[in-house]
Amino acid sequence: MIPEHYACQMAAWTPFDWARVDIAVPPRSGRLPGVGMAGFRHHTPALMDLDMVAHPSVTLLFDLGESEAIVYDAQGRRERGSVVIGLAPGDLRASARGPGECLQIRLGPIAAAAVLDAASELGGNLVSLIDFWGADAARIEERLRDTRSWDERFAIAAEVLKGRIVERPPVDAEVAHIWQRTLAGRGRVRVEDLADEVGWSRKRLWSRFRAQLGISPKRAARLVRFDHAAHRLAAGQAAARVAAESGYADQSHLHREAKAFTGLTPTAVAAAPWLAIDDVAWPIPPVP
Repeated sequence: MIPEHYACQMAAWTPFDWARVDIAVPPRSGRLPGVGMAGFRHHTPALMDLDMVAHPSVTLLFDLGESEAIVYDAQGRRERGSVVIGLAPGDLRASARGPGECLQIRLGPIAAAAVLDAASELGGNLVSLIDFWGADAARIEERLRDTRSWDERFAIAAEVLKGRIVERPPVDAEVAHIWQRTLAGRGRVRVEDLADEVGWSRKRLWSRFRAQLGISPKRAARLVRFDHAAHRLAAGQAAARVAAESGYADQSHLHREAKAFTGLTPTAVAAAPWLAIDDVAWPIPPVP
């Protein structure tokens, strides 16, 4: 069992030879519904280059390092420093030179809709956090930098997220139900069946789901199914078995989805450092 506050040193995974990475997670008592947090501190003078694998959440990344900022590349767009990443960004990489620190916050799409203005407008885009939050982003980053304690940083982040909840129309109960059913079914769901469950037409379901969560129900199901498959690949299961047991038509179908969501082959996904640390960094996934 993973303790409530955990830090560890991980060996190198990438061709660029990570020397050491410390990982911290908040105590259970400090966790918010639909929100996951993890702190990363890497100690290496070399270039760090990492393929990031899409997962079913909106991601905030606060760059807290003192050296050259982390650079993110997604679908031809490049951003430096602190960023927000929408659902299903596709081909995504992060690189940095020298020691650094990063606070990553994963928001389930329903939680993101509650705490982030215009979260549904992100789509799968990569956006500078300053462009997204304005001057507030710089002030939050400064507060996080002013302390070296991860517990304090987690508390600050929780305070910020709670403070950003404003009076706005909630996500439709039907949309929340469909998202939860998609997760429970590991993406192996039929949109038509989900529409029938909530008494909506297929057209209304697509319209409300996309408007409120920023993704179509079909793409959401594909993302959830791929996330499940990617973790099975990372656990060492053969691609053919993963494809068959995850609901893909065949191994070529899994290959196409891996390329679509990550730009990687299933073999490369299986070896991705991003997935190798998931059980440590995210002992309780932020599902809402």
